[in-house]
Amino acid sequence: MAEETTFRSIMGNYPTGVTVITTSSPEGEPVGLTVNSFTSVSMDPKLISWSIDKSVSTHDIFTEQESFAVHTLAHNQGDICMLFATKGTDRFSQIDWHSSENNLPIIHGYSGLLECKVHKTVDAGDHTMLIGEVVNAHNQETEPLLYHQRVFGAIPKEFYK
Repeated sequence: MAEETTFRSIMGNYPTGVTVITTSSPEGEPVGLTVNSFTSVSMDPKLISWSIDKSVSTHDIFTEQESFAVHTLAHNQGDICMLFATKGTDRFSQIDWHSSENNLPIIHGYSGLLECKVHKTVDAGDHTMLIGEVVNAHNQETEPLLYHQRVFGAIPKEFYK
């Protein structure tokens, strides 16, 4: 069995994109959190997945709602990432956002946006995996925010030329 410190070290050395996932509570209040477990699952139908820790205060809101929005953050949104990773703060009062036609909270300035309806939830140990079917997508074509070993960064477009 893999040691926890070894597992954490390997996962911490794996660079990821950074997302903020949002939904609305049953009372219509915006809810969101920072997530780096986001991944593509299928092209036909268009499915994505992400996981939420069962101990997170908004776990039940996310797992009981029918839809959510995935914001792939832009390279200059490290502050948004940290805000949505911080407990005990009114996150939406500190940012620019609006409600979409699907009644989902949308954060301004994202790199990419996927509005999804819940396709399936899967029990996954101390997490719940949510699989979403993409119903709406927007691409700003800006450099995404990357995270590696507790540092934010971006790969400039010039790198690819």
